[in-house]
Amino acid sequence: MTIIFEENIRTSNLKDVASKMMIAARTAPKARGTDNLAIAIVEKEEITKIAAAMLKLAENSPLSHALKRDAENILTTEIMFLIGTKIKPLGLNDCGLCGFTSCQEKSLHPQCPCAFNTGDLGIALGAAVSVALEHRVDNRIMFTVGKTVQKLGLLGNEVKICFAVPLSATEKNIFFDRKINPDQGK
Repeated sequence: MTIIFEENIRTSNLKDVASKMMIAARTAPKARGTDNLAIAIVEKEEITKIAAAMLKLAENSPLSHALKRDAENILTTEIMFLIGTKIKPLGLNDCGLCGFTSCQEKSLHPQCPCAFNTGDLGIALGAAVSVALEHRVDNRIMFTVGKTVQKLGLLGNEVKICFAVPLSATEKNIFFDRKINPDQGK
């Protein structure tokens, strides 16, 4: 008789859920059917490198507290889902949702995202975390980690907006009781 204990397959189960999250994000609806997303999974070794980069970024950042807090937090997980978007106008020309009158005008400001790029990213991110929810996997969407992933170019240099979703399956949600900045609200 073979006994398989949950803790012995936890990481592989989290990786399986993260793989399903990738599919959910990829198949989420995209404006004009145009896919500008980059989607990946990172494991412990890369998570450790990202956390170290976050601590370095924290040295000169107004987000210092959040970067340090989230760097410590991601070190407690084995698997992390990453998603980001390229910034490319979709050629809808007169929508104006980005604040410019046309896609041609927006193209003069390449760092300004097309509203549809960020909308598609949000829809895909929601689809991905819903998969984690369906599998009862604790998670948290983290922009600080995504910002670091973007600065490191881990999803490619064209990707300009990123989010990370660390995953956990423990007796208590490790992403819930994070320490907030004591200076907030002052």
